[in-house]
Amino acid sequence: QVQLVESGGGLVQAGGSLRLSCVVTRSTFSIYAMGWFRQAPGKEREFVAGITWNAGSTRYADSVKGRFTISRDNAKNTVYLQMNSLKPEDTAVYYCALDRPPFRVEVSTRAADFDSWGQGTQVTVSS
Repeated sequence: QVQLVESGGGLVQAGGSLRLSCVVTRSTFSIYAMGWFRQAPGKEREFVAGITWNAGSTRYADSVKGRFTISRDNAKNTVYLQMNSLKPEDTAVYYCALDRPPFRVEVSTRAADFDSWGQGTQVTVSS
C-alpha cells in the first residue's frame, strides 16, 4: 500500500552533519505522522524524532534534542532529518516510518505504532 525510501546516510566524522530524506509513495502522505527510528547492532530499534501530519508538533529523543531537526514537505511526500553535531553513538541504521492512524496530533514514540517502514540507511560517525 505504501513504500518508504530513505537516503542520505553515509560516513561522517564526529561533529559533522548529515541530512536524511524519506520519500513516501502514497498520495495521502500528508495525513499521517512520520517518525525516524534507529537501530544499532545488538540494540532495539529506538525512537529518534517524529512529526505530525500537519507539522504542528514534533518530538525528539533526549539524546538528539538540540542536534537533530525533523521536517516534512507534504508537496514532495518527503520527510527529512537534519542531523548536526553528530556523535559516534549516533551510529546506526536509520529508518523512517509512517504512523498507523491518520491525523495524529502527537506522534507516537512506539515502534509498534508504525506499520510501514523504509529499508533503512546506514549512518556511521567516526571519532
